[in-house]
Amino acid sequence: MNNIAFDAIAMAAAVADGQVSARELLDASVSRVAATDSQVNAFTEQTLTRARAEADAVDVQRARGESLKPLAGVPYAVKNLFDIEGVVTLAGSKINRGHAAAAADAFLVGRMKAAGAVLVGALNMDEYAYGFTTENTHYGPCRNPHDLTCIAGGSSGGSGAAVAAGQVPLTLGSDTNGSIRVPASLCGVWGLKPTFGRLSRRGSYPFVHSIDHLGPLASSLGGLALAYDCLQQPDPLDPGCHALRVQPALSVLGKGVKGLRIGVLDGYFHDHAAPEARECVALAADALGALGEVHWPDAALGRAAAFIITASEGGSLHLNDLRTRAGDFEPLSVDRFVAGALQPVEWYLRAQRFRRIYRDRVNALFKDWDLLLAPATPVSATAIGAEWLDINGARQPARPAMGLLTQPVSFAGCPVVVAPMWPASADGMPVGVQLIAAPWREDLCLRAAQVLEQSGVAHVRASPAGLDPASRP
Repeated sequence: MNNIAFDAIAMAAAVADGQVSARELLDASVSRVAATDSQVNAFTEQTLTRARAEADAVDVQRARGESLKPLAGVPYAVKNLFDIEGVVTLAGSKINRGHAAAAADAFLVGRMKAAGAVLVGALNMDEYAYGFTTENTHYGPCRNPHDLTCIAGGSSGGSGAAVAAGQVPLTLGSDTNGSIRVPASLCGVWGLKPTFGRLSRRGSYPFVHSIDHLGPLASSLGGLALAYDCLQQPDPLDPGCHALRVQPALSVLGKGVKGLRIGVLDGYFHDHAAPEARECVALAADALGALGEVHWPDAALGRAAAFIITASEGGSLHLNDLRTRAGDFEPLSVDRFVAGALQPVEWYLRAQRFRRIYRDRVNALFKDWDLLLAPATPVSATAIGAEWLDINGARQPARPAMGLLTQPVSFAGCPVVVAPMWPASADGMPVGVQLIAAPWREDLCLRAAQVLEQSGVAHVRASPAGLDPASRP
């Protein structure tokens, strides 16, 4: 199987034409997990009985000559806040261990199953998705496959690391303030945070209902687009799912960026980016033919309001457990949950009122611009346990600062593709670039991302340092 690319499209094609069986792809994935996860710590649960049944069902379909689904036989895994039938949904916590197992799959897990994908397991994350580093005290830190001393990002750290480590070519994550985009950036993989309300969240453990997004991470842009195509479906049972139709993603690749008005975010997004992050944006801007600089309105205020809403909704959701089981929470986040629960309701209401004004101001940018570029993280991955980082001479608390450049964007609900890039100034560690479009225009993000991939400016590196490349599936 070494001649089959570590890519969802290539794997599905290889299964369809008989180069490899779905069971063989699964076995290779499981072997890779066994060889690497003691180092990476991406998985918290492996669903091998289910995975073998799903892979064998694909092989039976092919043996019968039946038409296969688009992701038939492709291994994938999900952040452990997605419900998996028969598995307890941990959401990175100790408290949830006592919950009943999920009675059904999350909506998006069901979409992946319907597309023929094979579920390998559930992935490590920050407890209750409150964090940017996946330094989980209960399940251990998730380590960056490109440097095992460094964080993988969060809160979907396992989702980024599992792809970067060559364990699975596709994962699902969630993104409230940057939790898909930060791991994609720090692990050097592709990530998509769709428009707020594009994908159903039914069957996923919530963090901040009014900001939560779900989306895929992948080893290739084509795989990302294919997964996104398979995930899309209006869900009348999720009142937060506002998408009324499917927007084809794979079919827009190849259209290029000719005629698109592309700008680079300045001010806040420049000032809070270290040299390696600025370098990546400059490379992307040159490859895409960016026309100038653009000022994103009220970015700092947007981030502050996002913090207030995050803390308030998160604290409210866990109020009963905070009263009775505070000692069982993640030490890195329990104080923030408690503080959120104690916030005056007036703060929350003012932040939500500001959010409506903020969205209008941000959306006005897209009258003059089609696509905007910004770093996804201010720096490359920091060391596990780091408390502080330096950004252009300013000392910032390391864990929350990883979301400096993502929070203002998700607070507006805009779609973003993160393109993995490899700046010369970061000693071989990746930093992603956010490709940002107006709400419901994921297609523009994907078109620009393909230009970066085809030009070689953005790509996933095949052999992460610190792991044995010979064991890669």
